[in-house]
Amino acid sequence: MAGGINANGGFGDDDLPEASEINVTPFIDVILVLLIIFMVAAPLSTVDAPVELPVSTAKPQPRPEKPVFLTLKADLAMVLGEQPVATEQLAQALDAQTKSDREQRIFVRADQSVSYGEVVKLMNTLRAAGYLKIALVGLEGPSSPTPAASEIPAAPASPAGPQP
Repeated sequence: MAGGINANGGFGDDDLPEASEINVTPFIDVILVLLIIFMVAAPLSTVDAPVELPVSTAKPQPRPEKPVFLTLKADLAMVLGEQPVATEQLAQALDAQTKSDREQRIFVRADQSVSYGEVVKLMNTLRAAGYLKIALVGLEGPSSPTPAASEIPAAPASPAGPQP
């Protein structure tokens, strides 16, 4: 026993043995609390932050001789080149257009009113057909530097009006 009762009814001497080990439980508790705080705060710090991106100095890619344009219109109708095509016939139409060259880049143009999910579905359809080189075409804005897609000749406008 560390402390005993002596004969006169009092406690033994006031000298307690020195503890030579450190109690690390409070230290571990503090570390775990800090870990939880950082786990909660880290995703919040990666939210969109306004930043001005530097201008790209990349050399524009050479223009293909005959680019393959696939247009997704506002009503979700697809046009390959100038010919309308159904989703079920897209793989065969692309094979005919590219002569089954799956290394050829497909330039996808979508109306700005088309949802992002529909564009992703179209890209998944292209991937399932074996076409992995996909370029998204947009209009050149006043604040954007010279995008590579701006050097590609635009396909003729459809009867409904120009498509971006």
